[in-house]
Amino acid sequence: MAAPLLLSDLYIYPVKSLGGIRLTEATVEPRGLRHDRRWLIVNARNQFMTQRQTAAMAHLKVAPAYNGFLLSHQQRPELLPLYVPFEATPERTLFVTIWDDMVFAWRGKPACDAWLTEALGEECKLVYMSDMVRRDVEPEHNPEGQLVSFADGYPFLLIGQESLAELNARLAEPVAMDRFRPNLVFSGGEAFAEDGWADFQIGDTTFRAVRACGRCVLTTIDQATARKNPAGEPLRTLATYRTEGSKVMFGQNVTSGGRGTVRVGDALAVVSHKA
Repeated sequence: MAAPLLLSDLYIYPVKSLGGIRLTEATVEPRGLRHDRRWLIVNARNQFMTQRQTAAMAHLKVAPAYNGFLLSHQQRPELLPLYVPFEATPERTLFVTIWDDMVFAWRGKPACDAWLTEALGEECKLVYMSDMVRRDVEPEHNPEGQLVSFADGYPFLLIGQESLAELNARLAEPVAMDRFRPNLVFSGGEAFAEDGWADFQIGDTTFRAVRACGRCVLTTIDQATARKNPAGEPLRTLATYRTEGSKVMFGQNVTSGGRGTVRVGDALAVVSHKA
């Protein structure tokens, strides 16, 4: 008898491209899980920064704190941890660029900018997306007008544990799930079963798997050391059997039909499959 589908892990990433926080429950909101990727680091030109270009961002760790989180640098203990609230205030504002979008954002405290500039060795600013901002999911996959935070393109990323296990069976050195930065991880089912899902529920909350997620060089960065794999793994191996067109696919981009609370251990039920 097949193992039941269960939500096995939940993650939020308060700052885009920095470390995640593992949760036991999370609130589903129109832009994704509450507090997920609402903060963004931008450079001197107000352009978004990620580990794709700045692998040293993997050295910055995120830990939960009261009504916010702590940033620390794992290689520089002299940099005292920085407290950042989950939400900012509209005292200072600017426009920032993320992919093809220009987004109105609220500035963090000057101390945050100074800390990140010192930590990353270049001028940085920390900015916040308020509920007043409208950033839409990719229009060709967004008939319902879904919103997204500072995530790349979709509110949620779903990956099955069996999919990672199948990949690791092909690798000389297994990789952790944090290489792929999911929000929703489930157990049960076969490897890559999620590729065929359309509508599904976690507990009482409805979701839709919109399309597979194209992966990039970020997956080759060890999140514990900030070092890129010299052989390009696991992307190189994934490319041998998970390539569609010019993209290497792993995980499903997901939207949600409403609000709710999801908890680790919740049952996952597939409602419909892709045509």
